[in-house]
Amino acid sequence: MLGSLILQDNGVPIYVQLRDQIAAAIGRGELKPGERLATMREVAVALAVDLNTVQRAYQALADEGLLTMVQGRGSFVAETPARPRNRENEIHILAAKVAAQARAQGITPDELADALKRVAGPDA
Repeated sequence: MLGSLILQDNGVPIYVQLRDQIAAAIGRGELKPGERLATMREVAVALAVDLNTVQRAYQALADEGLLTMVQGRGSFVAETPARPRNRENEIHILAAKVAAQARAQGITPDELADALKRVAGPDA
């Protein structure tokens, strides 16, 4: 995972870049449920960023239910969660968040939809 993380000087906070790249790797299936991530310190050293920045990114991923952090053992990709009780609302919120991020980067909704279909694969 460390080798695929790339930070850009584009005005987007570093923790957001890390959070989004790790979330994308989970979404693409590159990081599997139960897989242990690099330690926060390893990421901070490899990218020459402050440890608090990496902690903030990992915590954001944990808050979103994508990571499970176990004291003294590390951070792991969360197992596939149960379906949310209000699935329709959760889908809407996620779609709105992703659409806003795409718009901010000049990506059209059609381009985003095509990319989502490619990422999901032929079975989706």
